Amino acid sequence: MRRITLISTVAALSLTAALAIGLTAARQPAGPSPLPDLPSGKVQLMSAGALAFGPNGVLFVGDSIGGSIVAIDTQDSKAVSSAPKVNIQGIDEKIAAAVGVTPDQIVINDVKVNPVSKNVYLSGSRGRGPDAMPLIVKVDASGKVSTLPLDNAKHASVNLADAPASNTTGRQNPRMLTITDMAYVNGNVVVAGLSNEEWSSSLRSIPYPFKDAAPGTTLQIWHASHGKYETAAPVRTFVPYTISGQQYILAAYTCTPLVKIPVSDLQPGAKVKGVTIADLGAGNQPLDMVPYKKDGHNYILIANSSRGVMKLKADNLDSYRAIDSPEVPNPPTNISGVPYDTMAELQGVQHLAQLDDSNALILTGKFTGAAYAPGAPAGPLNLQTIALP
Repeated sequence: MRRITLISTVAALSLTAALAIGLTAARQPAGPSPLPDLPSGKVQLMSAGALAFGPNGVLFVGDSIGGSIVAIDTQDSKAVSSAPKVNIQGIDEKIAAAVGVTPDQIVINDVKVNPVSKNVYLSGSRGRGPDAMPLIVKVDASGKVSTLPLDNAKHASVNLADAPASNTTGRQNPRMLTITDMAYVNGNVVVAGLSNEEWSSSLRSIPYPFKDAAPGTTLQIWHASHGKYETAAPVRTFVPYTISGQQYILAAYTCTPLVKIPVSDLQPGAKVKGVTIADLGAGNQPLDMVPYKKDGHNYILIANSSRGVMKLKADNLDSYRAIDSPEVPNPPTNISGVPYDTMAELQGVQHLAQLDDSNALILTGKFTGAAYAPGAPAGPLNLQTIALP
């Protein structure tokens, strides 16, 4: 009898535990639905500019000339325990050798690190001018350089209905600025650049997987160096950033306002006034931004064309008043707002990308063109890991 009672008790307890586990599991929120498999075929690219990574090794490529975003399944989703140290001198020479041209015919437009595999991806072109061919290159942990196959890859694309028309008569062709930077944020691809709207500066938030791209949010900002409100200057680089529990786009413009824009304001066709919280100096183009945490403090590292690499102190970005009128007294450099230090040891940084929590990747070379509108960097181009300062 005791044995039967004990067995019955154990069975009852097991059933109770199973029911409890089942009820607990039922209360858990459902995980994200798996993304659909992308169809295979030839990737149609007219240019390869800004890059961003999404889930499962999906690489987003900005095609300004084609006015589209392409999502490519890189088949590169094997996680690694730690990021390798990268030190490749003359990466342009290695890419040139891989594709059969001279190094001066290699143009690098962007550099990003796959957050899962830690392999490095570079976009650019083989050749210069109207006949240049778009190019996407992978660099693995051993330093091996290979082109990303595009003839039969799993991919999807979306056209930007509000892309600006080509106009070669001005200082810069607006079509080439259709897509200046991208990031994957909360299931959407956020795209900075120019549009064909009255306020041409645009942030587009495009749901992924792609269906279509609604007109973007157009932006107005106060430009301290110019002393006026502007709607035609594109965001050059940005990062998603949480300030006081609210998610923002922290965007940097040429000559060099730093602006915060609530992600919740990114609605199709909306006109939004960004809040300028810093001016980092005239005659300069911001190139890339990397946010990080070190020794209990928050920082943002910004690479620039003429003002070096800046380390912004980002602990209290909500405490800086809006810069929205000419300041009195007006410093000669127009530098104000969020404080920063310049990393004098980092010279010639053309691109900056997050590698892991402690390290970043830099592409260095020689600047060409005007400081406020730099051209393609001149080689030799070097790719290396640095510790986040």
